[in-house]
Amino acid sequence: MPLRAFGLNCTLKAGPAPSSTQKLLDQVLRALGKHGVETSHARIADFDVKPGVKADEGDGDQWPELRRQVMDAQILVLATPIWMGQPSSLAKRVLERMDAFLGEIDKQGRYPTFGRVAVAAVVGNEDGAHHVCAELYQALTDVGFTIPGGSPPYWVGEAMGSTNYIDLERTPKKVADTIRTIASNAAHLAGLLQSRPYPAP
Repeated sequence: MPLRAFGLNCTLKAGPAPSSTQKLLDQVLRALGKHGVETSHARIADFDVKPGVKADEGDGDQWPELRRQVMDAQILVLATPIWMGQPSSLAKRVLERMDAFLGEIDKQGRYPTFGRVAVAAVVGNEDGAHHVCAELYQALTDVGFTIPGGSPPYWVGEAMGSTNYIDLERTPKKVADTIRTIASNAAHLAGLLQSRPYPAP
């Protein structure tokens, strides 16, 4: 079976508004596709994701639909813009909803997310990319995802500038190199974890 990757775009803009976060997410997913990975994505802003830490918060909550797509994939790409040096509020909501995975650890000590790989992708026109990546990766590993080696792909523009990632005519070489490396490592790691899953503790 081919590997699958699911991208969650945590931009504050609902689709189809132009989004720098979507541009970077698309680039990561295309790079994964070059390794035979099937890809799909969704914008959190297009869904009614209720606040909370349960798998299903009821009353029209659309997180369960997104959660199924996360769990049907072997690779999660969590993409967020930077706002005030922080992940977007929607990215934080996604992480809060993933807290429910901790209540699903089986009697053998296995998380439902074991064997799944997570990659962060961060974009903004202000500082804070390393801080945001650290927040995302710490939370994702806490709920059972495995992080591939290599720097997460990110781009930040000039401090207090007006140029956004989506405005760039060409992708900077360092960003392109990082995307290529993380996609290769994520696909490799996901394949290994499928063939040799984590043992029960």
